[in-house]
Amino acid sequence: MRHDWPCSALNVGGHYSRVQGLSRIGIVLITVFTSSTSIWALALAGSAQKSADASRAAASASAGQDPEKIFAEGEASLGKGDLDAAERSFKRVLAIDPRAGTAYANLGVIEMRRKHWEQALDNLQKAENLAPEIPGIRLNVGLIHYRQGDYRHAIPPLESVVKDLPDSLQARYLLGQCYFFTDRYVEAADTLEPLWARQSRDLNYLYVLGISADKAERKELGDRAIARMAEVGGDSAEVHLLTGKAMLNLEAYGDAEKELTAAAQQDPNLPFVHFNLGMLYEKNGNYDRAKTEFLKDIALEPDVVFNYDELGNVHFLTDNDAEAEKSYRQALKLEPRMLTPHLGLAKVYQRQGQYEKALAELDAAGKLDLQSSRIHYLRGQVLLKLGRKEEAKKEIDTSVQMSSARREQREKEMEGGSLPSPELTQQPK
Repeated sequence: MRHDWPCSALNVGGHYSRVQGLSRIGIVLITVFTSSTSIWALALAGSAQKSADASRAAASASAGQDPEKIFAEGEASLGKGDLDAAERSFKRVLAIDPRAGTAYANLGVIEMRRKHWEQALDNLQKAENLAPEIPGIRLNVGLIHYRQGDYRHAIPPLESVVKDLPDSLQARYLLGQCYFFTDRYVEAADTLEPLWARQSRDLNYLYVLGISADKAERKELGDRAIARMAEVGGDSAEVHLLTGKAMLNLEAYGDAEKELTAAAQQDPNLPFVHFNLGMLYEKNGNYDRAKTEFLKDIALEPDVVFNYDELGNVHFLTDNDAEAEKSYRQALKLEPRMLTPHLGLAKVYQRQGQYEKALAELDAAGKLDLQSSRIHYLRGQVLLKLGRKEEAKKEIDTSVQMSSARREQREKEMEGGSLPSPELTQQPK
């Protein structure tokens, strides 16, 4: 197997397997830690406690507890997909040596595969504290935030990996996407451009690079990426989809409809083409057609959270609060840490005069994003209705200050921000 990722500067071994997340329209690269070397080789190399650790390992082995063998059994089980057996093995290793960082790392991977994100993050943070020199642990911390759609918090760990390993395809690709999803287009273009030689046949890569370059006013790079996308994909439904999405982001709605309709005609079962048509019709105020398209995409991709979130928005905009609440709740069932369904529910309850319930949703949203001026503004409105005038004024003042500070960075709020792009992050089932 290809050894893309050295565990540390001490060359203590290990490798990271690259998982290709395939949707019908491209590749998203993710990485999981699957150390192939002994936990003891990793723990002992360069350690100030080398002799003490070696003595402890030898004593454990002589007592009938061979941690290296147990760790290898865990790796074998993990490789076979037997997560429960692997978990038992790595926990046995930790019972012998609580400072076995790579055992925590592999427990983190197990929880990632189960999509138990909080447990995964807890294990990986323990691993990072014990082995801060291993970039792959930080990569997986970033990946957990990425998989939850929490792109802002994914950026710092991914930045640290790219700093340590600037040639890393996986970390650089994910970091570029995170910059893109948070409207940091200059950084996105700068981060993704060096991957051209390796990724210029990947339609998703070309789309993100092209849009980022265009918004960063790097016309030559943007034109080159979009031209390359047409060259690679030809007249395929996938290219029409991505071109339509690009036009939608650029608010060229007529061109977007033409491209997305062509994609749907070529392949009516293409995932996300109906989602983007729904977004187009929602933007144009054609809510009945938007609802129809979102429901079509749900039939194809029932686990895509953005469909339910946008369907909730359509119901809210057509004064159907009951269905809006139902859709937002379904979105939160699929992704409890998603911000916008909480905001949608808050607006539903605010309109209904249920201000305490609205405030509870805004409190939940605030825990997910402390930097959203939109949340502070809505909190101010709700607190005012509850008669809590001083708190309301403080929230509104905070919202105004945050909005002013971010205007130069072109940060866009929920209604005016960049469109959701589930087609770029969808993972295989």
